[in-house]
Amino acid sequence: MILKEVNMNKYDIAAFVWPSYTGDELRSRIFWPEGNGEWQTVKTAEAKFEGHNWPRKPLWGYVNEADPKVMEMQISEATRHGVNVFIYDWYWYDGRPFLENCLNDGFLKAKNCNDMKFYIMWANHDANHLWSKELSDTECGNVTIWQGAVDREEFRKLSRRLCDKYFGLENYYKIDGCPVFMIYELYNLIDGMGGEDGVKAAFDEFREYVKSCGFPDVHIQLAGRGYDVPDLSGVDARKNWGKDFKEIAEKLQAQSFTNYQFCHFTDIDRDYTEIMADVRDYWNRVDENVSLTYYPHISCGWDNNPRFKGFRPGITKNNTPENFERALRDAKAYSDAHTDRPHLITINSWNEWTESSYLEPDDLYGYGYLEAIKRVFLDEE
Repeated sequence: MILKEVNMNKYDIAAFVWPSYTGDELRSRIFWPEGNGEWQTVKTAEAKFEGHNWPRKPLWGYVNEADPKVMEMQISEATRHGVNVFIYDWYWYDGRPFLENCLNDGFLKAKNCNDMKFYIMWANHDANHLWSKELSDTECGNVTIWQGAVDREEFRKLSRRLCDKYFGLENYYKIDGCPVFMIYELYNLIDGMGGEDGVKAAFDEFREYVKSCGFPDVHIQLAGRGYDVPDLSGVDARKNWGKDFKEIAEKLQAQSFTNYQFCHFTDIDRDYTEIMADVRDYWNRVDENVSLTYYPHISCGWDNNPRFKGFRPGITKNNTPENFERALRDAKAYSDAHTDRPHLITINSWNEWTESSYLEPDDLYGYGYLEAIKRVFLDEE
């Protein structure tokens, strides 16, 4: 049964959620044996040079985000400041889900979970020792533990689980009645299916199954690395998301795309205002060259040094709440100019502490990022 959709703000402000801040998933103990998830890494983070803005401390404490009481507080704070959608990073390794606890046991069991919507981003990248601070700097750092690529049978299994378990929920995010399903790593998907034709066949089968469950269709959203821009982060991507992206997306009949992080399509080792100039140019080039619907993305920043003992270059500078607010106004203007689509804006992220890109309040800027969202999308409407 398809339940009615909850009321929405004029703008859908969707923050990605990295569901690692719990030890309830036992398989996560290979990375964070203390049993509190990646808070273990956050607590041991330290400055790598003079002026480095680490360590940082969460104002809400090192809470278990698979606890419904914790999530009731976070949902209340998110919606009060204008964040009304969570995009949950969702994993499937070795034939079963990974890190589902935050969504299933925390968010969905919170008494106020229907006050905001959510949808799934399948984070189908390989898992290596990046999450283990003891090994990330060593020769073991890039050793694959679990592969993110799946064949068609495995995709059938995982996609039907998503449809059966989540799509029919009252607060699952939909566009034109179609549940939104985002995929992080397009090329890993293609590799697992043996080519684009294999992915197209798997998508066609998935669409038919979703329709048989009473939905008009499934809205497939892709995470773009860039358009005619190479991946500059050294993270996840193996090839350029350039000239062939639009052709592949059109062939697969994906309905939209957005981004996960600025670091995937521009040099983030700069001042935030310089980065935003590139972002605005990127949006313009997307409009000129890609027919696929694009939803604008804003990242809070980038610095993944907490995950390493040694120094890692590539740190966003001057990503203050004030400059973040200016970026939000750019995204709002872009959204307002595109009246043919929902006003959906994605943000990295709610809680990517070890990548230094989060909205949750800390001892550096307090509630600054959340207050910026509230000013732009609630107070001025």
